[in-house]
Amino acid sequence: MSSILNQKIIENRLRIGEIIKDLHQMTIDIGNEELADTVSDLRNRIHEPFMFVIVGEVKAGKSSFINALLETDKEVCKVAPDPCTDTIQQILYGEKENTIVVNEHLKKILLPVEILKEIAIVDTPGTNTISDHHQEITERFIPGSDLIVFVFEAKNPYRQSAWEFFDYIHGDWRKKIIFILQQKDLMNDDDLATNIEGVRKQAVKKGIEQPNVFAVSAKMEIENTPDSGFLPVREYIAQNITGGKAPILKLNNNIQTSRNVGERIHKGLQMRSAQLEADQRFRTDIHQTLNEQELRSNNQIDILVENLLAAYDRITSETREDLKNGLGFFSLVRRTFSSIFGKKTSLEQWLADLSTRMETDLNDAMHEKLQSGVSDIADSIQQMAKMIDLKIRNSQTILKNNHEIFGDIADRRSNVMSDLQEQFSKFMNKTENFIGSEVFKSENSTTPNLAAGGGLAVVGVILATVAQGMVFDITGGILTTVGFLFAGATARMRRNKVIEDYNTEVNGGRLKLESEVSDKLKAYVGNIKEKIDENFDDFDVMLDMENKQISTLSDKYAGIDKSLGEMQQELEDAIG
Repeated sequence: MSSILNQKIIENRLRIGEIIKDLHQMTIDIGNEELADTVSDLRNRIHEPFMFVIVGEVKAGKSSFINALLETDKEVCKVAPDPCTDTIQQILYGEKENTIVVNEHLKKILLPVEILKEIAIVDTPGTNTISDHHQEITERFIPGSDLIVFVFEAKNPYRQSAWEFFDYIHGDWRKKIIFILQQKDLMNDDDLATNIEGVRKQAVKKGIEQPNVFAVSAKMEIENTPDSGFLPVREYIAQNITGGKAPILKLNNNIQTSRNVGERIHKGLQMRSAQLEADQRFRTDIHQTLNEQELRSNNQIDILVENLLAAYDRITSETREDLKNGLGFFSLVRRTFSSIFGKKTSLEQWLADLSTRMETDLNDAMHEKLQSGVSDIADSIQQMAKMIDLKIRNSQTILKNNHEIFGDIADRRSNVMSDLQEQFSKFMNKTENFIGSEVFKSENSTTPNLAAGGGLAVVGVILATVAQGMVFDITGGILTTVGFLFAGATARMRRNKVIEDYNTEVNGGRLKLESEVSDKLKAYVGNIKEKIDENFDDFDVMLDMENKQISTLSDKYAGIDKSLGEMQQELEDAIG
């Protein structure tokens, strides 16, 4: 390799290493330990040679295949290892033969073998064994691989467990794979050809367009028997990997694996975004529902007030007409003479009777209007709370708790929603939440009897008691004033002055009835709405935090993916 090319590879390796460092930090930021370990391992192995990872089930002939491929006189990998071993053996070039135990699951073997100057070979424990830990160890090594050599037992390459592991390698990590049917010497040519074609078809079915399938016999190769099948394997390696191409291919593989990790995070972010959008729509729906129900309740209040005023106007108008007629000149003269001779009602008694009749008519009319109107308002307020409760229970869940990357975020959201549901249920059952200070004053002697119900059910009781108290206080005050006015009226008073004073009091009472009843009842509705909305405070904090985190992570991903894409294009141009 020329010094210029070598220098370029070193520069590219450093640049890619920095990008992978950013990706590693991103995996830490999202709190995914598994992906963080994967990217950290990928970053640490960027300076290692092109890596062959040999996988397959126990007894498929992996170790024998490696020994034969290396063309050494020694048994590098034990052909009959302890099936319980869970050690990965990484075979690297070294001037002197040496074995380094890195940790309990990784051992490095250094050999002065020419091919190891360009490639490294990793012998994995094997899958489908009595130790569940074996496949876990092998899976952890897959992301950092540059070529997967999938070894099957030639006489039976159809085991389901082997192809399920293939799905993990190809589907999850999209690694380049070649297939080796080992121990071909144990089969006749026809059966071997059938199995080769069977593996080829299965690979195509699973998404590999032009699978490379090799049938070999390590036993024949070690014994120097012709037609061992290793020549085509070595030719494939020479044409596609060695001869100066391996370092660039490795860098390209590192980029592809990094982009794969990035895509996983991006897909997770897309799902988080979809959940956030659904939650934002849910929250908007809550706001709209509260506003619509408040408007509906306020309309009911307007109707109640209109009905009260209509009855008030009718009764006070009738009283005004009676007053006008009764205070006419001839009527007053008749009453005066009649009272002297004791045959007719006196002026004072007539005015008292008029006041009493007005009081009775007002009380009866107001009670009737309040009874039907308050019921409608209470139903509307109760409907507001019940609709919110139903919407909380039916909120849409997109991000599941078992999500491979953001399961903890899904758990956090699930806990917030669970707390919201529990909190709102308690809210609806707590009577104090529906007793509004805006309709109760310390000087108000009228207090509702809450024995009739608790929680949300008490709204009707509160409204009935409070509304009636307000209305009868207002009308009672008017009646008292009118009573004083009538009591002071004499035959010597001018008729117009009495009517004028009556009108002043009645109009003032009308304005007070309209404003106080409307304002206080609407304030009560608004207060209930605010209390309902306050239940969503923690949910709103979660939405705000999610929005910021998703935005930040999405920006980081976009920057990393852009840099990886540019580096990948440079390497592909270099490969030609």
